[in-house]
Amino acid sequence: MRLLLVEDDPRMRTLVRRGLAEQGHVVEVAASGPEAVELADAADFDVAVLDVMLPGFDGVEVVQRLRARANRTPVLMLTARDAAADVVRALGRRGPMAHDAQLQVSDLRLDPAARVVTRGGTAIPLTRTEHNLLEALMRDAGRVVTRRALTDRLWGSDQAVESNTLDAFVKSLRQKIEAGGRPRLIHTVRGVGYCLRHEPEP
Repeated sequence: MRLLLVEDDPRMRTLVRRGLAEQGHVVEVAASGPEAVELADAADFDVAVLDVMLPGFDGVEVVQRLRARANRTPVLMLTARDAAADVVRALGRRGPMAHDAQLQVSDLRLDPAARVVTRGGTAIPLTRTEHNLLEALMRDAGRVVTRRALTDRLWGSDQAVESNTLDAFVKSLRQKIEAGGRPRLIHTVRGVGYCLRHEPEP
């Protein structure tokens, strides 16, 4: 598994990383809340191992920020009572992590675990933000997702984002999944947000 270890104590971080590496895991480390979010935004991890008390902001806020970005990486939260050996044993017992089931609307499929999107069996390469946007819309397929909700999920509620930034990503996503004259799936609800749904041809 590829793991993100977030621990500000150098000794604990070294011990846990060494133990996990000996089990064959690939481990990347962060020493603060902001660093953890930055790494999680830049790469995909099978599990995040978080200390509760972290500089910058704590482990709970790290999880909140990841979830606001539609990042559903499983999390193992450490407490002051956890020893390095306990963490290594806990992850060793878990085995392969369960991932979300695939999402599908019409002939559009999204695999959250593999981060693969296909339409009609053809793979569609997306950027990380485009993928997260599509996943947010597909998880609420058939319902209108407000602009505010999408902005919060993609960039966090504490980030200042230009109003046309979301529109630009929706436009780019549409061009990719509706290329070649494929039927439209992403619909604009003016003044409210967007809805992903299949509308049968008349």
